[in-house]
This record gives sequence, structure tokens and C-alpha cells, in this order.
Amino acid sequence: MKKTAFTAIVILAFSVVSAWGADVKIGYVDVMKALNESIKGLEAKRTLEQMVNTRQVSIDNIEGELKKLQAEMEKQASVLTPEAKKEKEEQVTKLKRDYQRTLQDSEEEIKKKESEYTQGILKDLQAIIKKVGDEEGYTGIFDARDMLHFSKKLDITEKVIKTYNESYKAKK
Repeated sequence: MKKTAFTAIVILAFSVVSAWGADVKIGYVDVMKALNESIKGLEAKRTLEQMVNTRQVSIDNIEGELKKLQAEMEKQASVLTPEAKKEKEEQVTKLKRDYQRTLQDSEEEIKKKESEYTQGILKDLQAIIKKVGDEEGYTGIFDARDMLHFSKKLDITEKVIKTYNESYKAKK
């Protein structure tokens, strides 16, 4: 709500400046689209998918061991001594804890990495948006998420993505 109110105030201020005769050039960027469709964003997505797949293999292995141990315990339940049964139950309990811990650790690691990638790309995008704004004389550039409605003619998302991709390729 605060962002929307702020955006409305800024637009009103630009309208007043425009009434005084100054040239006003406004644009907006779909930052989420730029984040997800830029080369660096796509690379980050692929890296995260590989991390998820790698972690999933580990989780699936533990889950398979757990199911195997539980099935083994059920088959042998009538012939196991109380001590052996207790030992198998402890193994199952330990494996369940390992499974939960691995699952939780994997989720946390992936979320942390995703946040790192996102923050880095957003920082880069802010610099690119500022660069495009300065080079092309924009009075203001807004995030599309804060806009209720604006003409598609003011959308500079593709230009920002293109500039960001060129900048990223040049750094490689």
C-alpha cells in the first residue's frame, strides 16, 4: 500500500513538473520478468534445478533405504527377538531423522542459494535500469509491480534485459 501511495505521489509530482513545461519521460520495468528472462537469471535457474536434482537423489536414496528397512522389519517381525526388534526400530528411527534432516538442510540450502542469486541479479538490474534511465533521459522508471496501469509504450523491460545481457556477456 505504501509503495502504491508513493508511486501515485511521484506520478502526481511529475504531472506538476510537466505542467510547468519541463520534459517528463517515464518508463517502467517488469523486474521479475527481467530477473527470470535474463541470461544470468536463466543460468541461476538451471544451477538451482541441478542442485534440487542432486539433493533429490540423496533424499530418494535415504527414502529407499528406509522403506527397505521397514519392509525387512515387517517380514521378520515374527522371528525377531525383542532385542533385535528394538535394534531394527532404532535403525528406522535414526534413518527417519536422517531423512528429515537431509530434507530440511536441502531446502534451506536451496532457499539460501536462490536468495543469493536473486539479490545479486536484482542489484545488477538496478544498476542497468539506472544506466538506461540516465542514457535515455528518463525522469522516472518504476517497477511494473507497483503500477496499476500504464501504456505498453512505456515498458522498457526488453531494453533492460538486452542491456543487462550485453553487460553480462562482456564481463564473462
